[in-house]
Amino acid sequence: MTVPTAPSLRVVVVGAGMVAHRFVESLLSRAGDEVRITLLGEEGRAPYDRVGLTAYLEGTSPAELSLDQDVLDDPRVSFAPTDPVIRIDRETRTVTTRSHRTVPYDALVLATGSYAATLALDGFSLPGCFVYRTLDDLVGLEHFVRRRAEQLGRPLVGAVIGGGLLGLEAAGALQGLGVSCTVVQSSDRLMSAQLDARGGATLRRLIEARGIAVRTESRTTRLDPDHTGNVAGLEFQDGSYAAADVVVFTVGVRPRDELARAAGLRVEPQGGVTIDEGCLTSDPAILAIGEVASFDGRCVGLVAPGYAMAEVAATRLLGGDACFPGYDDSAKLKLSGVDVASFGDAFATSPGALDVVYADPVAGVYKKLVLSDDATTLLGGILVGDAAAYGALRPLVGSPLGADPAAYLLPADGVEPPSGDLPDAAVVCSCSSVTAGRIRQAVHQDGCADAAAVKACTKAGATCGSCFLAVKKIVGTELAALGHTVSDALCEHFDLSRRRLYDAILVSGLTTFSAIIERFGRGRGCDVCKPAIASILAGLVGRHVLDGENASLQDTNDHVMANMQKDGSYSVVPRMPGGEVTPEGLIAVGQVAKDFGLYTKITGGQRVDMFGARLEQLPLIWKRLVDAGFESGHAYGKSLRTVKSCVGSTWCRYGVLDAVGMAVRLELRYRGLRAPHKLKLGVSGCARECAEARGKDVGVIATENGWNMYVGGNGGFTPRHAQLLAEGLDDDALIRAIDRFFLYYIRTADRLQRTAPWVAELEGGIDELRRVIFDDSLGICADLDAAMARHVDEYEDEWAATLRDPEKLARFASFVNAPDTPDPSLAYVAERGQVRPASEEERREAGVLIAGTTLEVRR
Repeated sequence: MTVPTAPSLRVVVVGAGMVAHRFVESLLSRAGDEVRITLLGEEGRAPYDRVGLTAYLEGTSPAELSLDQDVLDDPRVSFAPTDPVIRIDRETRTVTTRSHRTVPYDALVLATGSYAATLALDGFSLPGCFVYRTLDDLVGLEHFVRRRAEQLGRPLVGAVIGGGLLGLEAAGALQGLGVSCTVVQSSDRLMSAQLDARGGATLRRLIEARGIAVRTESRTTRLDPDHTGNVAGLEFQDGSYAAADVVVFTVGVRPRDELARAAGLRVEPQGGVTIDEGCLTSDPAILAIGEVASFDGRCVGLVAPGYAMAEVAATRLLGGDACFPGYDDSAKLKLSGVDVASFGDAFATSPGALDVVYADPVAGVYKKLVLSDDATTLLGGILVGDAAAYGALRPLVGSPLGADPAAYLLPADGVEPPSGDLPDAAVVCSCSSVTAGRIRQAVHQDGCADAAAVKACTKAGATCGSCFLAVKKIVGTELAALGHTVSDALCEHFDLSRRRLYDAILVSGLTTFSAIIERFGRGRGCDVCKPAIASILAGLVGRHVLDGENASLQDTNDHVMANMQKDGSYSVVPRMPGGEVTPEGLIAVGQVAKDFGLYTKITGGQRVDMFGARLEQLPLIWKRLVDAGFESGHAYGKSLRTVKSCVGSTWCRYGVLDAVGMAVRLELRYRGLRAPHKLKLGVSGCARECAEARGKDVGVIATENGWNMYVGGNGGFTPRHAQLLAEGLDDDALIRAIDRFFLYYIRTADRLQRTAPWVAELEGGIDELRRVIFDDSLGICADLDAAMARHVDEYEDEWAATLRDPEKLARFASFVNAPDTPDPSLAYVAERGQVRPASEEERREAGVLIAGTTLEVRR
């Protein structure tokens, strides 16, 4: 690059967004006093976190979104936030600003970013139409929604045109403002740039489970006004119509290259300033970075490649030879309760690539890893419904996977994920291009003592945050190797562990996530801490899971209090304590299943599961069941599921004690008890163990001397036999011991930790657990007893309460504007006298494709 580096380097940066800020920060950190930077913006604000823009609608102030102010306060920087450049004179190497100021430069950096694309529609300029790009856009959107809702005297109906990453985030933001929302997508699936058909189908079901309607293959042709001139609805190409009081357009971005065009720089026909691998334009004194820059004919609207370009540009200005490596298109959706990530060659376009696919129809999970033809090298992947492995997998793209793919795909309580170290060259933070080696260097050479310090030092995890858990793991490993104590913080937003956070919430008496994070944490929270705190609050406060702001913290199934199935329908599981049900109850359940055309099956926990219910049918079904005396079976929650029993001494000639009576008593006592993970019990009436009690979190087996109590067993991918905790207990002693065991576990277990590993990791093991529960070695038994008594006294059936609350019932609609319209993607065939979901081949023939149900490898 032909610019001077001494005695003075005058750098003008056009644009004041995230990428411009990163460039200035990087240049300042490595340059001496000889550099002088002029930063020229137009928004009237300091650079702010556009990635976290939606947080503004969740209560984050503009000041909290601002990036590091120290960069702007540096004496080498002159910042003009409201004086954009209007002309570049390449001959004189000057720029002219809107205030007619002339600024000379030795090097000019174009970081003008992009603008929100729109559609050429009649009515686009109507009041109530917005784009979702800047902080000012969101301020205007929020003010309009609140004012318009007050004018109309009702909640608004909204539409988001565009079903990509930003569109789904905007839909979630509208929902947070009380607007019922429909996402309108022109292609056949949501996030079509990141997800294949199966991933898109799973995502659709997750989005609809949040109460957000979805229209795919729908093209908007015009917007219609009402009598006041505000937008009132959308017309579609197929002639259909949808009402909408507010419309948000998220149909992509276009590079702001008008200055470059006017200055005669080389610009791509489709838009974007042409750059080489050093971020140089066709003028050797001008660089371009971020969304305005076109590399290899592409402009990409992601912050990570923009940051990489900023580092390259800064290095080149200082005489280095850094090169832009190309685009990393990895993306992760930022929408509470909906986990989606895509990375690498997600569509398996590499020659010979093969897919390893896992789909869980009950949990609404679809995962795909793309491997090389020899099944050793990771090429890319898609994670929908559970993106916990994203931070570990994305850095491995192009490297050996190092383990059975199933170890990454199966649930957290199944196969243990590999614990091998990432190579130093693996990029852990794609936003800031931070490698595993740089993180280790921060610990060993820079003196960083925790993940937060590494984040401040290297910027790893400072932008989107999706890599922070991976950063934390590396830091923990390195600190342990140095003999230091490793932090057990819940996540980057809370320094406290789940156990300490539970105690802090208990002592403080706080009842909302916003109050808790303000008092004990920082930032806006994430998909780690939000469900964990929702679980804690459910036990301590006892409010309905859909009450107030805490409703937004819940996992997908809890949002509608039903288990989503692979075809987007839901299962309904009424509680049958101990497996006991009257003939009248069976008739009522059978009649409901018959009337709604549901598939019925007896579960392993001795209940009747009914499959195939549509979202809008759930309240109708539960009204019938509640009237018949049933209540929620909590099959959707991290809570008590079932208490399985044999018939015991009531009928069996070998039965020693009343297993059914005890099972009923236990299930009615612990129903609705929220925990770090699901809970299952079993009660066997004799040592023959027909209820499989030793495969449960708590197992109870009758003997001639009383009840034997076992703890810490489970089934699933890693079956474990429960361990004997106590022998010969009478009824009251047994219940008191289970009370204390459950609440001690709930208070001290890690996030999503089942009882089996919790018991295994207890200091002192099963003997110490006995001392806590029976000898009160910690002096907490009175508190545990009182807490369980409160739970029992305050229990209320969630579905019965929902049926009495019109606001909660409003969540149960497949389509906002036509709440009784069935979802056309649901398809069934008859088999063995009942219906079942259509297979992929059957759906493909019908034009519908959904996620599979097995772990499979496909070439």
